[in-house]
Amino acid sequence: MVVLNTDIQIEEKSEFALPFDPPFDIEEVALKVCTQVLSQENFTDDAEVSLVVTDAEEVHRLNREFRGIDRTTDVLSFPGLEFEEPADFSLIDDSCINPDNDCVMLGDIVINAQKVKEQAAEYGHSELREFAFLIAHSMLHLCGYDHMTPEEADVMEARQEMALQALGITRE
Repeated sequence: MVVLNTDIQIEEKSEFALPFDPPFDIEEVALKVCTQVLSQENFTDDAEVSLVVTDAEEVHRLNREFRGIDRTTDVLSFPGLEFEEPADFSLIDDSCINPDNDCVMLGDIVINAQKVKEQAAEYGHSELREFAFLIAHSMLHLCGYDHMTPEEADVMEARQEMALQALGITRE
């Protein structure tokens, strides 16, 4: 089971902001993708993930504050666990468990709604595909994957695609 704590803050503040009113249920898609990635990575516990969908300005602020990078981005991942190896869940202990729901607290995902819309248009696929891709990407970060080297990037890209293919979310 995946518990998804969702905060959708799509009240665009900037006069240059693009409206984000996707033709899909944000929470439903996010839950499906999170569940698929965790299943694929052989995560057998119950999990808790926080999801915030917000605007570019807020993502820029968070990126600057927490990562020291003074620009916006499409998605931010804040893992709740540290891994020696990707998807090695053997180090999970009671300190990782939310006592209110007995779920492993995997971390937080912050999606830039504007980038979902822009990148879907740029890459020539649906907003659904772009949103699902960003959720899969971020979930893999929450499972300990990274893309700092070309080899890591190849592994992460293949795992993202595997999750989306399993859900039938393909490039149109």
